[in-house]
Amino acid sequence: MSTIKVAILGSTGSVGTQTLDVIRSDPDRYEVVGLACGSDADGLLKQADEFNVRTVCVGIHNAATPPEPNGITLLRGPEGMCEVAAGTGADIVVVATVGDAGFAPTVAAVEDGKSVALASKEMLVMGGSLITELAKSSGANILPVDSEHNALWQCLRGESPSEVSRLILTASGGPFRETPAERLESMTPEDALKHPTWNMGAKITIDSATLMNKGLEVIEAHWLFDIPYESIDVLIHPESIVHSMVEFVDGSIKAQLGSPDMRLPIAYALSYPERRPSGARHVDLASLSNLHFSAPDHGRFPLLNTAIEAGRRGGNAPAVLCGADDAALKLFLAGKITFPVIADLVIETLQEVEHEELHDLEAVPGFHRAGFETAMSLAAIRSE
Repeated sequence: MSTIKVAILGSTGSVGTQTLDVIRSDPDRYEVVGLACGSDADGLLKQADEFNVRTVCVGIHNAATPPEPNGITLLRGPEGMCEVAAGTGADIVVVATVGDAGFAPTVAAVEDGKSVALASKEMLVMGGSLITELAKSSGANILPVDSEHNALWQCLRGESPSEVSRLILTASGGPFRETPAERLESMTPEDALKHPTWNMGAKITIDSATLMNKGLEVIEAHWLFDIPYESIDVLIHPESIVHSMVEFVDGSIKAQLGSPDMRLPIAYALSYPERRPSGARHVDLASLSNLHFSAPDHGRFPLLNTAIEAGRRGGNAPAVLCGADDAALKLFLAGKITFPVIADLVIETLQEVEHEELHDLEAVPGFHRAGFETAMSLAAIRSE
């Protein structure tokens, strides 16, 4: 059994640290050859010391960094992230960055024909058609780490695409699933960060509260599994035990169940096509008295449909969507806007930015930036 060489982008974040937990639980199977973070240089170097990693990168150029330790190459900026992704000899690159930071290194890894374990859904959302085409030409494998897409991947294993009727993505509904609409105005960032079942970073947690996260997942599922949008549904499932389902043409439904622990999908992606221990708690089915499912409330959470429509529209719309969402979340977390205004800003930005077709991957970050800057400008006008 050969050792799998792993590079991790976003190693100090939630998914990155849980990836290292999986590697700790099966140390003879994996070798960490590259690590990258946004700005937590101290945490990054501690990880490098523990896992004997020689090449690391701090992605934000102006982030404070300590002196370069002996024996470690400390890179900086997007170019360094690309080097960690494509220049460290990794067999598999885990992309667990926030926002658009991982876009260029993901493209670099795909161009190099790496296996890319994708936890950052923005990569396929913003550049889906071009990235999937690039993967086909380079021979790269895109392996879904997001729990919902990983669940679909497991359910589809060994099945014929022609026999698939629809994909069903489940959503916890977030912390405001039962909050009356009239109270959403008063919800604080602290309220929104109290996810009922998952332990995730701030961006994904807030995106879950608005259901934007689920809209992005519909777009990602479309590109990962080559399924039309009209054959992808969303169900609210508060217990977060059924991570997603596949319905087949005969009416049968396959579901993937597991504890709400990211180590489970991470381990499946890292060890595929094998199954290895993940460290995740096993579900006690006898203790589950009820599993609930319901349709999402599109009226209270308009960003679900907004995201799906941006995916259908294609071109620059998904990248603009992601940029606007990043800006709105930044403003909300800073206390500059209320929770409902997140959706307002994203919707207004999509109306404001002129639609363009997407012809090359180099243009994607610019479209994301346009969405971010337009949303910030619209917020400034609102505050006048």
